[in-house]
Amino acid sequence: MVYCNTHRGFPLPNPEHPQPQIRCPPDSRSHPSQIHRRGKNPRSCTRKLCHLISLFAAASARNPPGCSPPPRQSAWAKMGEAKDNEVYEDDLVDYEEEVENVVDDAAANTSVDVVKKGYVGIHSSGFRDFLLKPELLRAIQDCGFEHPSEVQHECIPQAILGMDVICQAKSGMGKTAVFVLSTLQQIDPVAGQVAALVLCHTRELAYQICDEFERFSKYLSETKVAVFYGGVHIKNHKDLLKNECPHIVVGTPGRILALARDKDLPLKNVRHFILDECDKMLDSLDMRRDVQEIFKMTPHEKQVMMFSATLSKEIRPVCKKFMQDPMEIYVDDEAKLTLHGLVQHYIKLSEAEKNRKLNDLLDALDFNQIVIFVKSVSRASELNRLLCECNFPAICIHSGMTQEERLTRYKNFKEGHKRILVATDLVGRGIDIERVNIVINYDMPDSADTYLHRVGRAGRFGTKGLAITFVSSASDSDVLNQVQERFEVDIKELPEQIDTSTYMPS
Repeated sequence: MVYCNTHRGFPLPNPEHPQPQIRCPPDSRSHPSQIHRRGKNPRSCTRKLCHLISLFAAASARNPPGCSPPPRQSAWAKMGEAKDNEVYEDDLVDYEEEVENVVDDAAANTSVDVVKKGYVGIHSSGFRDFLLKPELLRAIQDCGFEHPSEVQHECIPQAILGMDVICQAKSGMGKTAVFVLSTLQQIDPVAGQVAALVLCHTRELAYQICDEFERFSKYLSETKVAVFYGGVHIKNHKDLLKNECPHIVVGTPGRILALARDKDLPLKNVRHFILDECDKMLDSLDMRRDVQEIFKMTPHEKQVMMFSATLSKEIRPVCKKFMQDPMEIYVDDEAKLTLHGLVQHYIKLSEAEKNRKLNDLLDALDFNQIVIFVKSVSRASELNRLLCECNFPAICIHSGMTQEERLTRYKNFKEGHKRILVATDLVGRGIDIERVNIVINYDMPDSADTYLHRVGRAGRFGTKGLAITFVSSASDSDVLNQVQERFEVDIKELPEQIDTSTYMPS
């Protein structure tokens, strides 16, 4: 037998003995199982050694003749003196532990591969990982939510620490839940103090956000939420603030500013200032002026969060003026703003052919609920009348109605009492109706941004959906081309037959 580096005990095969007996010198600290059959130093490649040991532990039958390792403890106990043990103790690896860990890890990985089929998403964690209040986790479970979306996974951990946030994410990915959950997590209700203020651009969206706060605060009995918007007598709101001041206020800028100016809405204790669909609110100079005035009435030290699916590079600096060193999440590759489960088509036709084509589509398509967008109040009313005359279960919403009527019709559609909604862009942003799986642009929107928000009413949160757009003029074609170029989506003409499985959930 020939040894090299004898103090470590690595044998070299002797060509005169085809099957040499492996043995260790008396002063060696190398376990026989460390001896590589491929002639490599086990100390030079720990990972390969661990892999070899795991194979050895799992299939001892593969050991070549004469290489069966002796019992671990008895062999080590007889090797060397106590002094030598002290010298080599720091260099030794506990191979017994490593074998167990490697085998356990291999078994765990195998089980994960079987269950997950080799794919683990970025949001594979649960809401429990955010360390939310037990009452919030219970409400989340009641709502049927299991895993946070990518934007929730990214934002909530920072938002619950009080960090300012600017967040852009595609429609239907749960942006509302980010600020609702993070606000409820941080608030400690104090009687008579408004701790959080949420502003949005339409009354229907304000109502929806308030409903989300109430849904998630179901088990937080001390937390009170209220919504304030125009179209309701202001005295009702003043009485509510005087008798039962909420801790979370949701509203539109006009009504909130009026209440704050009259000193009925106290903002000196606000710790969370939130703008939903912030680009829409800050693009309009009148609405931006109202937002700025409300903002100045709140304390300097507060958390500011802003959300939208469309945040142009021009509006981002405006948003940041309200914030201090915010966490910024943008989608600079606008192709990623389109919904993956949404099938998009267009139909070229004349204005006079629209009604007949719409009737044919409603007869031919399978749908749960459908939203039809038009460009004006008068066209919404007239189209709704024609659909009702043809016995379609239609209802319309537009700004020409009283607030009470708008809200009643919104509830009827959301609760599924009506299956077809004819609307202006009043419900084009933020409104979440989970049963909607088809959107029809009866009139082409005026911009690519508006198109993106409209079609985002279908195919929300990874579900399937269908968007059909009527193209009846050169300007319509221009907007359609802008959409395709900007969002890198190929919108094809509607075929004679469309596969129901492409837009209907299975």
